[in-house]
Amino acid sequence: MNEVWKKPPISLEAYQKMVGHEVGVSSWHLVDQSRINAYADVIEDHQFIHIDPERAKTRNRVWHHGGPRLPDDVALSIMSYEVMPVIEGTTMGVNYGFDKLRFISPVRSGSRVRGRFTLAEAKLRKPTELLSRTNVTVEIEGEDKPALVADWIGLIYFA
Repeated sequence: MNEVWKKPPISLEAYQKMVGHEVGVSSWHLVDQSRINAYADVIEDHQFIHIDPERAKTRNRVWHHGGPRLPDDVALSIMSYEVMPVIEGTTMGVNYGFDKLRFISPVRSGSRVRGRFTLAEAKLRKPTELLSRTNVTVEIEGEDKPALVADWIGLIYFA
């Protein structure tokens, strides 16, 4: 179940005061082969680099992946619900896209990842619409380089 709606909501003013600060860091999440396979089924992307561990180990050495991997943007979504607060009166949140999204390192099967979220902007576009910009880094446990860095934009709607 999505844990985001179990958190006590905060006021819009409290949310806006978080701008420029790290909102939080998620727990570590295991990215195992069953999660990668499930994602491949959903998006109908059954390339061997995702679902065939033996073939991926030999072929992915060329690309330095070394085995099946999860598309990094999935890792981002997995952790955001755990960390990002809910604002009082929210009726809906929409992923509006990215101004910057860089896939730095592959997330290999068996890796653990966590997200680090810093609120960069939170401004009302309309009385019932907030544009929220969050800087995100998805870290891979034991790796020097992150899986991804992103400037993620969301729209939050109020009643």
